[in-house]
Amino acid sequence: MRFLLSLFVIIISSWNVFSQSKGYEFTVDLTHVVDDKVKVELIPPTIAENEITFYLPKIIPGTYAVQDYGRFVSALEVKDKKGNLLPIEKIDTNAWRIQKAKKIAKISYWIEDSFDTSLTGPDIFWPAGTNIEEGKNFVINPAGFFGYFEGMKELSFKFNVVRDKGFYGSTGLIAEKTGEPLVLLKNESPQPDKRVDVFEVKDFDRLVDSPLMYAKIDTAVIYVGKTEVLIGSYSPNGKVTAKEIANSIKEVLMAQKEYLGGTLPVDKYAFIFYFTDQPVTSYGALEHSYSSFYYMPESTIDRMKQNLRDFAAHEFFHIVTPLSIHSKEIGHFDFNNPKMSEHLWLYEGVTEYFAGNMQVKYGLISPEQYLTMLRQKLLIADGFRDDLPFTELSRKILSDYGDQFYNVYQKGALIGMCLDIKLRKLSDGKYGLQNLMAELSKKYGKDNSFNDDDLFSEIGALTYPEIETFLKTYVGGPSSLPLKEIWEEVGVKYTKELEEKEVNLGFGSNNITVLQYNDKPMIALQNCDHLNDQGKAIGFQNGDILIKMNGVELPPLGPETSAIISKHRATMKEGDTVTYTVLRKDEIGDYKEVKLEAPIKPVIVTKQHVLSFAVDATAAQMKLRKEWLTPQD
Repeated sequence: MRFLLSLFVIIISSWNVFSQSKGYEFTVDLTHVVDDKVKVELIPPTIAENEITFYLPKIIPGTYAVQDYGRFVSALEVKDKKGNLLPIEKIDTNAWRIQKAKKIAKISYWIEDSFDTSLTGPDIFWPAGTNIEEGKNFVINPAGFFGYFEGMKELSFKFNVVRDKGFYGSTGLIAEKTGEPLVLLKNESPQPDKRVDVFEVKDFDRLVDSPLMYAKIDTAVIYVGKTEVLIGSYSPNGKVTAKEIANSIKEVLMAQKEYLGGTLPVDKYAFIFYFTDQPVTSYGALEHSYSSFYYMPESTIDRMKQNLRDFAAHEFFHIVTPLSIHSKEIGHFDFNNPKMSEHLWLYEGVTEYFAGNMQVKYGLISPEQYLTMLRQKLLIADGFRDDLPFTELSRKILSDYGDQFYNVYQKGALIGMCLDIKLRKLSDGKYGLQNLMAELSKKYGKDNSFNDDDLFSEIGALTYPEIETFLKTYVGGPSSLPLKEIWEEVGVKYTKELEEKEVNLGFGSNNITVLQYNDKPMIALQNCDHLNDQGKAIGFQNGDILIKMNGVELPPLGPETSAIISKHRATMKEGDTVTYTVLRKDEIGDYKEVKLEAPIKPVIVTKQHVLSFAVDATAAQMKLRKEWLTPQD
């Protein structure tokens, strides 16, 4: 039986027992929500200065955009050991200057969440946000709850989370203590419905790198080699469970382990999924060294299975970059005056390339599906600047080129592909991009950072002079990637533009918009004056909301919608009849169901970036293709 004296004590009623230490100690109470806010308290480390600045982050790694987490703070107070208020001055959105800093005994403030805030400021990428939903869900991205003192973010950070007994915290952190009954100092009796989880990390970088989600328990665990992988899920209407997600992504994780050489560089990893039943126009995921956080529309596992696998594959590979390979700008991140690294092609581009290449290598998708995936990246990349050096894009992503960021997942992945094929060609198939990343991980590791300016020459020294030249020309310079030449090495035919007949369902991407119906985002039609002949025959009109296709209900906009449409496109042939049910406004503005149909007639289309496997590929091309697309011994 555990003695009462061993229970964790939260001091809430006396200032005299506060003792400062070398590190920070935060407490956040999730059981006491007031006006959609929770209180955060800090016992600070020992401070030697008479004046010091307390910060919440302006920006965090991985988002490449300003967040301004300080705007969610209210009623910040600083007190000495006697409970006297110390003078403070808010000097900008994210910073407070504190006088008589040597006397600080405690800082307290209230935090509002970002998910449903009415505060003005930059939009926060959902997976980097915070949620306070009393009795249901709490998303703790630590940058939105905890701060640091100027010049003191390298100290240790301990934080205590007070939670309801029935709640569980999904995180990649390993708790120092978990589930301890709460004890109040005055009455010395446990609070039966409250528990405390205690975590400690070495510095503020590790703290920000460690999201948590508290909700009623819905978890599953997968063992990938010796690594424990936690799946934590919050689905407000129970449409998907952690166990279903685990079963869906398990084979992806097993394949990734083999792709990375059979072992993983972490002992524990967490996939944290927050599913929303509210209308969304954007969703996504954010990587961390030991976890990844996902914000997605709530749906069944069947409807979002491939989307989940693609997301998981990309984010899980971030255990290589930036955990084991990163520049000084990432390794010693400045949360309030950041300098960006030049190498987004490495952190995001290579990671995205691995996520697709791994799936084809281990049979999770077919080679033909993989070419379709690469073609899609080319099509999206056409919407961005091709003459902008990737190093410059990365360095100025916060100032000049924020609108170019999404290209890191398109052209960035294609850079990774080109490097992989070139390395295999130069090494007669013995060495590829996987090998290079393994060597860079060994050379640097999680505790050592490379110099941005030296990376290309470092890679050249590890591999071949031709690779250094490639990087300087196509990553550090404005030249277009030599895709035709690269793909020819592996027997892939590449045509930049081609006219051909195809089965068309009546609309293209320029005809699609999103309209809200019953508070849900639905696919609708626009630009109907520019429909192709198939669309004109069907009879679409501007504002039509698509609700059924060939009798199959189309869900609100989400990851499964395009999959349903693509399935119909792949199975229909000339002479078949395509049918749609649309919602169309009548003369008084009420929506009425209208059924539309027309026979399928091939239309002449101009296709961009057409890829196919050459049927007359040489033995050398087939050998290199095999080394590119299949596992090597």
